[in-house]
Amino acid sequence: MEDKTANEEIEQVNESSENVDLALLTEEAQEESTTEASESDSLSLEMNQILRIRDQIRKVVIGQDKIVDQVLAAFLAAGHVLIEGVPGLGKTLLVKAIAQTFAGDFARVQFTPDLMPADVMGHAMFNMKEQEFVIRKGPVFCNLLLADEINRAPAKTQSALLEVMQESQVTIEGESHSVKPPFMVLATQNPLEQEGTYPLPEAQLDRFLIKVSVDYPEESDELKLVRLVTQGLSREKLDVSLVEKVITNEDAELLRKKTSEVTVDEQVLEYAVAIVRQTRNWSGISVGAGTRGALALIRIARAMALVAGRDFVMPSDIKEMALPVLRHRITLSPEMEIEGFSHDQVLQDMLEKVEAPRL
Repeated sequence: MEDKTANEEIEQVNESSENVDLALLTEEAQEESTTEASESDSLSLEMNQILRIRDQIRKVVIGQDKIVDQVLAAFLAAGHVLIEGVPGLGKTLLVKAIAQTFAGDFARVQFTPDLMPADVMGHAMFNMKEQEFVIRKGPVFCNLLLADEINRAPAKTQSALLEVMQESQVTIEGESHSVKPPFMVLATQNPLEQEGTYPLPEAQLDRFLIKVSVDYPEESDELKLVRLVTQGLSREKLDVSLVEKVITNEDAELLRKKTSEVTVDEQVLEYAVAIVRQTRNWSGISVGAGTRGALALIRIARAMALVAGRDFVMPSDIKEMALPVLRHRITLSPEMEIEGFSHDQVLQDMLEKVEAPRL
């Protein structure tokens, strides 16, 4: 009888322990479910903001959806963009439309051969009334800076942007002044007309996260654009009044923070590094991309994943953004230049030889 009672007590203790374990597991499952739901809601909110920004830009920028996504991704990745294309393709309109979507300060500088660094950065001036020197800040103290036709200015003026693009600060008369976040430089240049221009230094080019090539629109898009602009107007007008403000500066910073949290698998990371390292060994490339190229590739791939509605990076994101990230970071061999190959053609051929991971 005593043995039977002892066995019953042991069984009761075991049942009690199992019930406690089950309750703990249930609580953990509920907590995980709540966390996943919270993360899903957060992603949905951010995706909604990104979609609204993109829709607003596409109201005035027609037929350049891929370019819009790339520039928007660069903004989310806290990077700067070099936009290259022949005149009349809407490069300036694109930048103005982006600036209109968030409540930040926008400034435009038309780069010319006589533009001085102080005209962009600012300078110290003597206040006669107060009998002291005061700092007069230049147009670079904004959230979104359009450097129009950047290759029109000499190298000294171009390089004045190096510090603010890398460090988000400007040094005037030995004193550092920070620019307000979010900060982004979008520079445009014409690839055809080289007379009277100054090619950007390699150090300057490397500060741009991506280089976007704007091509001619499709016939249907061009027809739609011409119809839209000429209705009721006697002259061409870059009208961005249709674009509505969607986010605040604080929202923009939160979106950038979310972008930096997008998951990157180890195999995807190795794939990005393999692509960049291949540029240093490829026969058609004399100077390959540096480590900053690999960092840029991961940053922009994270942003493109978020634009696509995902919180993880896929190998296709890396491959898609390899051209915009690397085309301005490599130097072709003399043989390739003589034969007329472009940077994109050489890079595309190289990408086909780098095996992508299968996740």
